[in-house]
Amino acid sequence: MLDLGRTFLQSVERSPNALALVDGDVQLTYAQWHRVILNVAEGLRKLGLERGDRLLVVLQNRWEMATLHWAGQFAGIVIVPLNWRAKPEELDYCVTDAGVKAIVYEPVCADAVLQSAAAQQVPRIGLDDAPGLSMTFDALIVESTTEEAAPQATADDFSLILYTSGTTGKGKGVPRRHRHERAGALAHVAQNLYRRGERTLGVMPLYHTMGVRSLLAMALVDGLFVCVRRWNAKLALDCISTHALTCLYLVPTLYHDLLADSAFASTDTSSVRKLGFAGAPMNDGLLKRLSAAFEPELFVNHYGSSEVYTFSIDQDATKKPGSAGRAGINTRLRVVKLDSVLPGDIAAVGEEGQIIVDLQGDEAFEGYWNRPDANAKSLRDGWYFTGDTGYFDRDGDLYVTGRVDDMIISGGENISPVDIESVLSLHPAVDEVAVAGLKDERWGQRVVAFIKRREYVDSGALDAWCRESDLVNFKRPRDYVFVDDIPKSPVGKILRRKLQAGEYASEDNAQPTETRKE
Repeated sequence: MLDLGRTFLQSVERSPNALALVDGDVQLTYAQWHRVILNVAEGLRKLGLERGDRLLVVLQNRWEMATLHWAGQFAGIVIVPLNWRAKPEELDYCVTDAGVKAIVYEPVCADAVLQSAAAQQVPRIGLDDAPGLSMTFDALIVESTTEEAAPQATADDFSLILYTSGTTGKGKGVPRRHRHERAGALAHVAQNLYRRGERTLGVMPLYHTMGVRSLLAMALVDGLFVCVRRWNAKLALDCISTHALTCLYLVPTLYHDLLADSAFASTDTSSVRKLGFAGAPMNDGLLKRLSAAFEPELFVNHYGSSEVYTFSIDQDATKKPGSAGRAGINTRLRVVKLDSVLPGDIAAVGEEGQIIVDLQGDEAFEGYWNRPDANAKSLRDGWYFTGDTGYFDRDGDLYVTGRVDDMIISGGENISPVDIESVLSLHPAVDEVAVAGLKDERWGQRVVAFIKRREYVDSGALDAWCRESDLVNFKRPRDYVFVDDIPKSPVGKILRRKLQAGEYASEDNAQPTETRKE
């Protein structure tokens, strides 16, 4: 298999004059970008980084971030991208754990870099005169001494280490080889039916697998990657119309924001023909609104993780709302009994269990970085135990119901938050909804729905809505809390632990409203 440096060269050779990268006033063709990438790779080598060394990159989605990613692929340097909102202790951990040889950062995260003791022990390459820098990014751009510097990596070298967000404890490093990344990008192209010259919005963070997949997929099809440094719905809409973007790959939260923005109705989004989402379930209400607004020719639900990029896909997300479809091109899936640790302990059709993935798949990682404890928990007999719950229906389609840790156990019944959220999302007055289990002396946990309203609705009306749906009685929320916002991670995942801890802003400091006693 080709390494990623040679993969990029394919596009340079096929379409040297095609527009490849846009970031505001910066616009580069494949030939122009290739030259910049080679120069940055040469600068990294002159700094002392060698093949196999790790480079920590703490940047927003800007042209320098995308360029560094590709420079690493050419030089054989392992990119370690980190959330630019990271705290000093997170930087300390990642610098030490990954054994990085240098850091690239910008002013928005300079305080964390300055307060990280580990970061002070390595060269610090700063953008935009970031305080505490050892050298500027401009100084890193060294004119390459050869016209065509050959890529230094092979398909078996590591491409990057992604750090999982880690809801508890430290994040886990996920090392991925060039062949894993290329296989994942090829599958992404095939599963989204991307054509040559597609154009996408580069807004999903390049420290997240979705952002990296968009970056690589565009190179595979000689496409355009339009950087959006920090999420802004109006800016995103402007990028769509200005650059005639053809495909979007976002988390549900960002789609919600696009539709909610006042500029959406007056923006020409007709160039967008393909929608894809991942990172979190999309509720039925948002699915319907997006389908009506964009009328896409393809609407793909992706389900996966940093460890194994694609688990499953559904290329017609609105046909069976909530379905994650079937195994991706490079994947085999199973659902095992909820409390089982054996890959062969298969759950029955319709039975909720834990979703597991075959580690022989072309996109699958081989184990966590320096974490034998995490490997022992998640890797068993050649299968990756995802920690996600779900079931197969009679048609063979997968439904993801949540996380093992998110499962609500009330009165001895296992209750998935996703099922309830899907029902409530369809109420016309509900803008967003999240469901969590709160401690209860009698029931163990009680089901509580947190509602962000689009217009006024009370708990009685929502309870009546649930009664009239096909939601079984024991799953109906016992309480409703009306909130200003649903707490989410930077990539749009609902943070149920914050809801359970009371870390949310409720409307007028409202307390939970009990709706039923039974």
